Amino acid sequence: MRFRVKAMRGISEVAVFPVEAVDEADARLHAERQGYAVVSVGPDRGLGLTFSSRKRTPFPVIRFTQELIALLKAGLTLVETIEILHRKEAQPGHKGIMEAILKRLRQGGRFSQALEAFPLVFSPLYAATVRASERTGTIRDALGRYVDYQAQVERVRSKIVSASVYPALLLLVGGLVAIFLLGYVVPRFSRVYHDLGDKLPLLSQWLMQWGQAIDHHGGWVLGGLFAVAAAAYYVAMQPGARTRALNLLWRIPILKPQRRTYELAQFYRTMGMLLRSGLPLLTALGMAKTLLSTDMQVNLDRVALQIKQGGAFAEAMQANDLTTVVAHSMMMVAERSGNLAEMLDVVASFHDEELARWVDWFTRLFEPILMAVIGIVIGLIVVFMYMPIFELAEVVQ
Repeated sequence: MRFRVKAMRGISEVAVFPVEAVDEADARLHAERQGYAVVSVGPDRGLGLTFSSRKRTPFPVIRFTQELIALLKAGLTLVETIEILHRKEAQPGHKGIMEAILKRLRQGGRFSQALEAFPLVFSPLYAATVRASERTGTIRDALGRYVDYQAQVERVRSKIVSASVYPALLLLVGGLVAIFLLGYVVPRFSRVYHDLGDKLPLLSQWLMQWGQAIDHHGGWVLGGLFAVAAAAYYVAMQPGARTRALNLLWRIPILKPQRRTYELAQFYRTMGMLLRSGLPLLTALGMAKTLLSTDMQVNLDRVALQIKQGGAFAEAMQANDLTTVVAHSMMMVAERSGNLAEMLDVVASFHDEELARWVDWFTRLFEPILMAVIGIVIGLIVVFMYMPIFELAEVVQ
């Protein structure tokens, strides 16, 4: 169900936005997790100019940012830039978001405040980057850094996804072949062997019993498979279920170090972007905290406390197990030279390359193992089907 939430962030910033939730309490909880103090929650009647990022055509934040940068480089003011983008936009929902931003700017509001009114469209990281740049007047450079940041994140993500495509395809094709054998070929063989009864080898008997069950109750079996597939799809579409499945996957011993490397690389890159945008170190730590797992977030809280007490960033990170040997060495050098933000980007890129090499090694090892397992499963099904024929041939000889 869709609810309309009115909430405050800070003393004077008011935001009104839609939330998809089970009930009003769930909608209130969702808004509070975004850092808002909820004023009221009610059913969304479709009034106003706020739109959810879960729509079929989500707001193109990166394209919007790139066009914004290009027009600002041409010498246009921010209001003129938003007006042009508003006129050229064809999607009614996207046009409404730009109109609301434009209205806020014309009333004298800050650009960051206008963005924060749409927390489901513009992430807190995006709004914070703009807010920091407003103090220094470098909004164009800050937006450029955000685009570069997203491009780097997407590049790492695409490497992981592309590496998993071929194994997933192998698994799909192998599974379809096995299902075809068990659902079509085996039932027909079971008719041929029906009169042999318990004269079949034990494993062949089990396989033929499965074939007979499919032959006699094919409709029920097919319906059950569809029901299981539909239930699995429904569960997979639930964010909580996907999160739990991913957490179970990360518990595999070989993946634990790689998860840590991936999270630290994303954390370092985000910290670098926020620091270059002009945010204080402790503020940047708090914003980048959500990129880490729960146990690492606890360690990061201790890092923030040690920094407040006058500790060095690099030493606090090492003491709380939030660095690698390479990262700690680079951070120490960066603190002495005063270019921590740039060095964090270098560290993130180093770990990205390290992760990419591991993914390449793992896929080269996993793909032949997966092919061998699929071949063995399909081969065993075929052997168990033909085993009685082999034995009959020996008897005839």
